[in-house]
Amino acid sequence: MEKRDFPKYPDISYLREKARRTIPRFAFEYVDGGCNVEKNLKRNTEEIRDLQLKPIYIRKTKAPTLETTLFGKTYSAPFGIAPVGLQGLIWPRATEILAEAAFDANIPFCLSTVATADIETVAKITQSNAWFQLYHPVEDELRDKLIKRAEDAGYPVLVILCDVPAFGYRSKEIRNGLAIPPRMTLSNILQILGKPQWALRTLLAGQPSFKTLEPYMPSGMNLRHLGLFMNKTFSGVLNEDKLKAIREKWKGKLVLKGVASEEDAQKAVDLGLDGIIVSNHGGRQLDAGESTVRPTQRIAAKFKDQITVMMDSGIRTGPDIACSLAAGADFTFLGRSFMYGVGALGEHGGYHTINILKQQLHQVMMQLRCERVEDLSKHLL
Repeated sequence: MEKRDFPKYPDISYLREKARRTIPRFAFEYVDGGCNVEKNLKRNTEEIRDLQLKPIYIRKTKAPTLETTLFGKTYSAPFGIAPVGLQGLIWPRATEILAEAAFDANIPFCLSTVATADIETVAKITQSNAWFQLYHPVEDELRDKLIKRAEDAGYPVLVILCDVPAFGYRSKEIRNGLAIPPRMTLSNILQILGKPQWALRTLLAGQPSFKTLEPYMPSGMNLRHLGLFMNKTFSGVLNEDKLKAIREKWKGKLVLKGVASEEDAQKAVDLGLDGIIVSNHGGRQLDAGESTVRPTQRIAAKFKDQITVMMDSGIRTGPDIACSLAAGADFTFLGRSFMYGVGALGEHGGYHTINILKQQLHQVMMQLRCERVEDLSKHLL
């Protein structure tokens, strides 16, 4: 893929606005929205930006490096692409586009169980360098099949999602027919007709579907039956016994995503997990919950010497990444920023978003006179 510069879109906010104008409203609101009145969606980013960083100007330093070692692998930057379901709804082949961009840029790409490309395709694109996020099935047999496929495809990291014991109440998705079970409305059809570029690309690529799950789904299901299948097949409710069973089966690195309390962080340590991602599902599950940066600070202070502490939710920009790392995270993941990128620029969106974030983070570190990512915590006021 040719890598191009897009000077008209120098920040994630410009990509967001371009995506809003380029894709149907129901698709944009799916990726942009949160649950209930979206208070926690806003709080996530606001409280990251409440943090302040201290520069130390008068000293000798080398040029900063963004390189970060995580689970024995050195990445070119301290951020990765978070798992997002139904990525192909935002832009056709979005999963493949982002996986390729992440691999080329040497940052981690995490594949969702309900993404629109399958385990094997993403493994091929990333030469088995992607991570796989497991949305826990109700039946152990399906769980074991998915884990075996990830193992056979060479995924080094398995991520277990723990923060969806119930589907979030997302009013916009309900209005748009994107709740479970989903439906297509006249309003959605009119929105599609108003976005001809998106409509043509989607027509050529085919209707997005949960590619990893297709082998286990009855053929000929309409959208309503697909929703019923998802309700019946998956449960976000986890306990220690379920995690122990996965730990015994998975020989690679095992990460728990959705941790929002010291209690769950302690359980991850006790069960021998390798990492946690402090997350509140991007403000899409519990509107009355904390932002992610607050528990990250507490959890990192208590557990950082026992387990790798990562963070997502609310992180949009390079300065946001810097503040999240300064707050104690070892690594960060971003979801919406990359979806805005592909929604705005299609096949070029992944590369351009990565470049924006790298340039912004590098500038912050230059300004702080901070040489290494792991030293950012020394600059937190």
